[in-house]
Amino acid sequence: MANRSFSCAVVKMNQSTQSTSTLPKPDLVQGKERRRRINFWTLVVLAIALLVATPVLFVLSNIFTDAGEIWQHLAQTVLWRYMANSFWLMLGVGCGVGLIGVGTAWLVTMCRFPGSRLFEWALLLPLAAPAYVLAYTYTDFLDFSGPIQTALRDGFGWSYGDYWFPNIRSLGGAILMLTLVLYPYVYLLARVAFLEQSVCTLEASRSLGCGPWRSFFTVALPLARPAIAAGVALALMETLNDFGTVKYFGVQTFTTGIYRTWFGLGERVAAAQLAAFLLLFILALIWLERWSRRQARYYQNTNSYRQLPSYQLEGIRGIGASLACFVPLSLGFLLPAALLLEMTLKNTTTTLEGEFWVYARHSFILAVVTAVLGVAIAVIMAYGLRLRSTLVMRLATRIAAMGYAVPGSVIAVGILIPIGRLDNAIDAGMQAIFSISTGLLFSGTITALVYAYLVRFLAVSFNSVEASLGKIKPSLDDAARSLGYSPTSTLVKVHAPMMWGGLLTAGMLLFVDVMKELSATLIIRPFNFDTLAVRVYNLASDERLVEAAAPALAIVLVGIIPVILLSWRIARSR
Repeated sequence: MANRSFSCAVVKMNQSTQSTSTLPKPDLVQGKERRRRINFWTLVVLAIALLVATPVLFVLSNIFTDAGEIWQHLAQTVLWRYMANSFWLMLGVGCGVGLIGVGTAWLVTMCRFPGSRLFEWALLLPLAAPAYVLAYTYTDFLDFSGPIQTALRDGFGWSYGDYWFPNIRSLGGAILMLTLVLYPYVYLLARVAFLEQSVCTLEASRSLGCGPWRSFFTVALPLARPAIAAGVALALMETLNDFGTVKYFGVQTFTTGIYRTWFGLGERVAAAQLAAFLLLFILALIWLERWSRRQARYYQNTNSYRQLPSYQLEGIRGIGASLACFVPLSLGFLLPAALLLEMTLKNTTTTLEGEFWVYARHSFILAVVTAVLGVAIAVIMAYGLRLRSTLVMRLATRIAAMGYAVPGSVIAVGILIPIGRLDNAIDAGMQAIFSISTGLLFSGTITALVYAYLVRFLAVSFNSVEASLGKIKPSLDDAARSLGYSPTSTLVKVHAPMMWGGLLTAGMLLFVDVMKELSATLIIRPFNFDTLAVRVYNLASDERLVEAAAPALAIVLVGIIPVILLSWRIARSR
């Protein structure tokens, strides 16, 4: 009886062992599910990178396309002028932003003088004003009928032709306008680099007998070189992207040439080739900046970050330091904002007309839609890279974020031509099958315009989201997985609440950039769908500067929001 019961137990054990052995192991199931989920995120990131890179790749593919006689005409007449003006514009702006940005950053970081605490954040305010807004404002202020020349004639009894006055609408004027609004790029990065430098390094230079100037040139400046170079590169990219300033001042550059070739001559292939040349210009600029550093590395020799030593500037030195900070701030923001506010308040019935609110609504809609989509796409990219940080994923995210280095006019050309061909193909297919003409489904629509904004500014939101996501410890992912959360649930329920501040920052920066964008909007915008930026450009082109005051002031006021946020975060960085 005992033998029989034991044999039955053995049989049952064998049966249970056989039944469990036929089931897949839990580790294998989880591994397959993880690979499937990771592959899904990988495919999404790769698809985003392909969509973002399509306009750039299309522009580059047109370099060797035969454009006929029009390209020979451009090469013989205006191409060298485009190249020369673009080069001198870059050289002037690069020297200007480097001098102002590095000088003011060192003063407010390492010196104490009257108003130094105020200038720490106020020097970022010119970043809120687009260069074309300053161009229109200063043209009215320095014109023959403006207050400056009128006061000179009244004070000295001069008349027309009795005196010389510099022409603001020139290459030099364009360099000045762009320098005044772009130096905050260098100031921002240089100040962060100075704040992050080690106290011990500076104290070592002092102990070796180096004074303030020598410590700056031999220690602080070399350590901050990568940040300064990055700031200058950003400023130069924005310089090549500018359209409103150079067009209004009559300076022929690549951006004005692209617009003229597209709309004036009706030659899309030639416009694409000009865009390709401009893109190669940008790539050469990036390569030159990296080549200049080559194998150089910059490290701090200690992790001891204490309060930085400061130099007390008093008397004539303190006054000089205050003026060095006040002049670019007043010329780049205070004076233009005051002039725009005065023109707006004096001509309220003209400036705040009914159409103003229509254009404001258009700009608001585009900015909100782009901000929401841009943040969502940035979250997908950053989280996909976090799940699987392979070479392919890192390369895909960098490709998707390269649009910020590409001018808006280049992106516009790279979008309109393939979208136009897609519309024609869909229309031909529908007519052949159903005898129905679909017309233009994507060209000249808000969809194409938002697509251009995403290609241009996706890097802005991606960098903010990636920085916020990188501060979350990987152990939280493991804890969420152990509780049964999927990667998507972990992102929604764990990561999103913790990175809410970064998401808001990314959305706000996207919102402001879209409000200020002109070149891409001017080319791609739907018919009868102008924005505030386009309205300012059209009114200024017609010399109706008074009517352009309110839209320009609105763009400036919106741009102040991220400036205040950046100033607050920098002040807390150390």
